[in-house]
Amino acid sequence: MITQLPFDGLAQVGDDLQPSFADLGEPLSSVDFCVVDLETTGTGKDAAITEIGASHVRAGEVLAEFQTLVDPERPVPAEISVLTGITPSLLRGAPNLPSVLPAFLEFSHGCVMVAHNARFDMGFLRRGCERLGYPWQPRQVLDTLALARQIIPRTEVRNYALGTLAAHVRADTTPTHRALEDVRATVDLLHYLIARVGNRGVTTLDDLIAMMRPVSPTRRQRAPWAKDLPHAPGVYWFFRNDPPRLSAVPAEESGGNDTEESLLPVPGSPGNDGREILYVGTSVDIHRRVQGYFTASERRARMEDMIRQADGVSCVECRTPLEAKVRELRLITTHQPRYNRRSKRAAHPVWIALTDEPYPRLSIVRDPGTKVRFGPFPGRDDAQLVVEALHEAFPVRQCSTRLSVRRPSPACALAEMGRCPAPCDHRIGRDEYIELVGEVARALSGDVSTVVSAHAARIGPLSDQERYEEAAEVRRRLQGYLETSRRHQRIASLGRCAQLVAARRTADSFAPAGAAGRPGWEIHVIRYGRLAGAARTRPGESAVRVAEEAVLLAESVAASPHGSAAFPEETALVASWLEEPGVRLIDVQGDWVWPLRTTIAAEDLPRVLTGLRPIARLGRATPVPAAPPGAGH
Repeated sequence: MITQLPFDGLAQVGDDLQPSFADLGEPLSSVDFCVVDLETTGTGKDAAITEIGASHVRAGEVLAEFQTLVDPERPVPAEISVLTGITPSLLRGAPNLPSVLPAFLEFSHGCVMVAHNARFDMGFLRRGCERLGYPWQPRQVLDTLALARQIIPRTEVRNYALGTLAAHVRADTTPTHRALEDVRATVDLLHYLIARVGNRGVTTLDDLIAMMRPVSPTRRQRAPWAKDLPHAPGVYWFFRNDPPRLSAVPAEESGGNDTEESLLPVPGSPGNDGREILYVGTSVDIHRRVQGYFTASERRARMEDMIRQADGVSCVECRTPLEAKVRELRLITTHQPRYNRRSKRAAHPVWIALTDEPYPRLSIVRDPGTKVRFGPFPGRDDAQLVVEALHEAFPVRQCSTRLSVRRPSPACALAEMGRCPAPCDHRIGRDEYIELVGEVARALSGDVSTVVSAHAARIGPLSDQERYEEAAEVRRRLQGYLETSRRHQRIASLGRCAQLVAARRTADSFAPAGAAGRPGWEIHVIRYGRLAGAARTRPGESAVRVAEEAVLLAESVAASPHGSAAFPEETALVASWLEEPGVRLIDVQGDWVWPLRTTIAAEDLPRVLTGLRPIARLGRATPVPAAPPGAGH
């Protein structure tokens, strides 16, 4: 069962171009095959070629034949002479391989090489080319032995030897262990195999190559699912016809955008028609990517199980790579496909927040609400690493006990070790502690100088004492904090921007059907960090006009009190696209800015730490010096 949905949600601008023949793959009727067979003095690496036979075939017709004996320049074993009929006297006066090989390479140039047990014949040709200094670059190699094993059941033949198969397909020539006769039998076998798989949707060279590899009968039977899918970029998903599941993400977990898409599945979209979504993916060519799941190139065990349970595949074409990635993320987050591993927790990221109590502390939470928060993180382990980095710089309390402003509590072990100011027994006043928490809040909001200086003061002595592993761990915590600071600012800055329209000129293969490689503009409308519209110009079309239409058709997005109006991972995808070379801003409503001293580039961090080290040895922490161009944001 195959369905294809029209565009929905994101902006639709312009009609698709007609697909080109190149998008459909090379049809078998236009492929030049060179069917080859070699006779040799043996099977080892020291064996030599004694005869070459070949046939140039296209569209079922033999266009030319090539045959020559080859002087092996070594004795021919008696058993080989008995098997092939090629005796030393027959080879007397025959040309040697240096004289023959150039002619054969010219004969087979540009052809798909075909042989029965191709590994044997191709091995001799490759070694001969390497020895004589000729490039060995066959366009593609097709093995009729591997094809026959996949196409002809074992119940029909006793073995897959060329003689047995030639008799089975009623070849006009009987193999005799002479090169040209064996080639002619292989040609008949090739044509039989191609005809036999024609009803399986095998119409192109790529299809035939895929047939050589062993796959399960289930995947073979479901290969026609890909037949009618478009050669176009977009999102695809495998589904099972199960009762509908309530898998939509509540609005408060989707970033606060109170729209139909964030509350319930869109009518006509996957998951809203009684189907369970099993797997979601993206590709620049939906047809070819889905087709790959039914060949041996797909070796993941979970994909084998997924295809066995699936009842069909659907798709949505997309205008740009970013639109495809965002659609994929939203589908995975909303429907939680069991066979997807990435992005399934995009709606539930982990954050670091300051607790709301008289003596605040750092806490790892899933839903920070309106609290001061820092992140997001993919998991608790990543968040814990950054919490340790912050504790290295700021001695805020780490205990989870609820403390009272009026009644003191017993001090914990960290207080006795001098690693906590001990607000529990009131060694530090509340106002002084709140001032310390304010420094933590500034570190969470973008000023990394205090955290960097504290870690420099720690790394210096460890290096002097040759405790390099501990120094590396401290640096790893600092690097995690700096990377999170950059990610936090990227997401927060876009989340505050009411509208941003940008375009990038592109000539890549991700284009509407038939437009691959043609220059154009991909245009995106971003509202409060959410991708609200996407469009792509056709050759000669005005980018400004298309951008104006995209804005008019874009989704309405309300500002979120929690930052971005989309999942943090979606906003990060949008930010990555905006930072790519060649992106041009068309319209900005609001401010898209980052604070100074937000982070330090990984390649500049060693130099910054070295510059702070002399001061660190004196036990003083100083602000990070101004970073060089490109070191920070």
